[in-house]
Amino acid sequence: MEIIIGLAAGILIIVALKFFIELPLKIIWNSIIGAVILYLVNMTGLIMIKITFIHALIVGIFGVPGLLLLTFYLKVIKTVM
Repeated sequence: MEIIIGLAAGILIIVALKFFIELPLKIIWNSIIGAVILYLVNMTGLIMIKITFIHALIVGIFGVPGLLLLTFYLKVIKTVM
C-alpha cells in the first residue's frame, strides 16, 4: 500500500514540475510571437504600436482580437483620458 501511495505522489510531483516548467516557456514563446506580429503591423505603417513585453504578451495570447483591442485602447481610450 505504501508503494502505491509513493508512486502516486511521485507521479503528481512530476506532473506539477512539468506544469511549472512548461508555463514560463509558453509565456515567453507567446510574447516572442506577439512581438513579431507587432513588428509586422508596425512595418505596414497603418498603426504604430510600441513593442513592449505587455503588448507583445497580449497579442501573443489573444491573437488578432488582442491586436484589435490593444489598438482600440491605445488610439481611442488612452487619447480621451
